Amino acid sequence: MTKNKNKVHSSFSEDIFTSPNQAKTKRLYQLWKGNNKFICGGRIVFGPDAASLFLTSILIGAPAIAFCIKMLLMIKQENPFFNYPVLIGGLLLTVLDFTFLFMTSGRDPGIIPRNAQPPELDESVDLNTPSIEWISNKDVKLPRTKDLIVNGHSVRVKFCDTCLLYRPPRASHCSICNNCIQKFDHHCPWVGQCIGLRNYVSFIFFISTSTFLCLYVFVFSWINIIRQEGDLSSIMRDDLLSVALIVYCFVAVWFVGGLTVFHFYLICTNQTTYENFRYRYDKKENPFNRGILKNIKELFFSKIPPSMINFRTWVTEDDDSVAGSAAAEFNEGFIGSKDKFDIEMGKYGKENDVRLPSILQNLDYSGIDDNLKKKEGNGADAFDPYFLPSEQVPKYSPRCSNERT
Repeated sequence: MTKNKNKVHSSFSEDIFTSPNQAKTKRLYQLWKGNNKFICGGRIVFGPDAASLFLTSILIGAPAIAFCIKMLLMIKQENPFFNYPVLIGGLLLTVLDFTFLFMTSGRDPGIIPRNAQPPELDESVDLNTPSIEWISNKDVKLPRTKDLIVNGHSVRVKFCDTCLLYRPPRASHCSICNNCIQKFDHHCPWVGQCIGLRNYVSFIFFISTSTFLCLYVFVFSWINIIRQEGDLSSIMRDDLLSVALIVYCFVAVWFVGGLTVFHFYLICTNQTTYENFRYRYDKKENPFNRGILKNIKELFFSKIPPSMINFRTWVTEDDDSVAGSAAAEFNEGFIGSKDKFDIEMGKYGKENDVRLPSILQNLDYSGIDDNLKKKEGNGADAFDPYFLPSEQVPKYSPRCSNERT
C-alpha cells in the first residue's frame, strides 16, 4: 500500500511539473510589454521609432562620404601630403560618429523592471491624512507621491501606474517607449531611443563628434576652394560640391552645435533636459549639483551601471510576472506544504490570495483513490492531492527560469 501511495504521489508531482505548458517558454524580450524593438536575440534594444536611424544615417553619411570621395579624387590632382591626412581625418570622424550613434540607439538606456503587483503600503503613512493624493489599485491604497532625502534635500518621487512602482529620483516614464527610465533625459527622435543613465555618455560623444565633423567638412571645403587659383565666383560655380557641403554644414552645425553646448551646460550643472524644462533649478537649489569638476567626473569617469533587466532570460508565456524583473529569483518552492490552493478559483496560499498558474488549474483528480485523502489507521497523514510536500517542490522562480541561457 505504501509503495502504491508513493507511486501515485510521485507520478502526480511529475505530471504537474512536466506539463507541456512548461515547455512554452520564450525569451523575456519576446514578451516585453514596452514598445521597444529587439534584434540579435534581445542583445540590442531599440526604441519604437528606430526607423529614424535610416534618416539620421543619411543626413550624416551622405555629406561625409561625398567629402571623402572628393578628397580621394584630389589626391591624384594635387599635393597628396595635404589631401591624405584630410581624407583620413574625415574617415575617422565619420566612423566614430556612426559608432556613437549606434551605441546610443542600440543600448538599454536604463529601463527599470516593472512590478507584477503594486508595492505594500508603508506603515508610517497615515491613511486618514486628507492632504495626500491617493491611488487605488486592486484594493491597494497607495499615496501618489513619496518624499525622499537626497544629499540633504527632500525629493518627491511619483508612483507609476503603468510599471506599478515608485520611480527612483531622476527617473521618469517615457510615453513613447512605455518604460520608466533611470535618470531620464529625453526621448531623442534622431536616434530613435530614450536617453537615460546608461546611454547618455555615448549620446554626448555622438553629438560632439557630429559637431566636430560638421566643422571639419565646412573648414576644409572652404580650403579646397581657396587653394584653387582664379576668380572666387567662377571657382565656386565649377566646384558645386564644395559649395553644397559648405551650405549644408553651416546649417547643420547650428543645430548639433547648439545641442552640444546646451548639454555641456547641463553636465556642468548636473541636470537632465527633463529637469531643466520641468523643475527650473535656476529658481531653486539643485540637490544633485556637486560643483562643475565633480559633476564632470561623475559623468565621464564613472562606470556605466549594468542593465537592470536580462532580456534574454527564459520566461513562461502565461506568466503574469513577465512584466517584473527578470533578474529576481526566489529561493523558496513555488507551492509549499502549508499553502493550500483552490483548484476551481486558480489560487493558492493561506488566504488564497496568490494566483495559481494555469498549469495547475482544471486538473482531474477522479482517478485518485479517496482512501489516500484520509488519515491512515496508524494516525499518519495519507497522501492529500491538495498538498505538495516541500521536499518535492522544485526550486524555481515563478517569474522566470534561467536554466536555459
